[in-house]
Amino acid sequence: MDLEARLHGAAPSEHPEALRLWLRLLTCTQLIEKQVRSHLRAQFDTTLPRFDLMAQLERAPDGMKMKELSRRMMVTSGNITGITDQLVDEGLVERMDVEGDRRAYLVRLTPQGRAQFNTMARQHEQWIVEAFAALGERDIATLYRLLGKVKEHTQNNSLETAE
Repeated sequence: MDLEARLHGAAPSEHPEALRLWLRLLTCTQLIEKQVRSHLRAQFDTTLPRFDLMAQLERAPDGMKMKELSRRMMVTSGNITGITDQLVDEGLVERMDVEGDRRAYLVRLTPQGRAQFNTMARQHEQWIVEAFAALGERDIATLYRLLGKVKEHTQNNSLETAE
């Protein structure tokens, strides 16, 4: 049973449409992510965290410190270390010393890792396009614009709350 179905028996709300929209967004996100995870496993024998780590490294051709990688992925450095170790063992990622800092190192995609990531990224794009195939270009543009408003409003409110 998805989150939307669970709402049906929930207590009444003063703002049921906003709550329903939130649950619809969350449900869609979970369904699409589940499909992507399944496709990554079936077609590339990999996981979404590995794909995400490689995507971060693809954006930093000169490499990235583990701490920065952990921050960008919003996971602990322990999680990053385990995935990185696997990718190094497979020859997809390499570690390099950081000049002047013996405790830190950079990680970057190897040429083999970059090629493999590019293949996965092209397929990933197709899966996402497929997930939104029920929408026309205009619908997608409208939804993107509307969610941009939500994002901006939420970011502005979180900044005000932090002050």
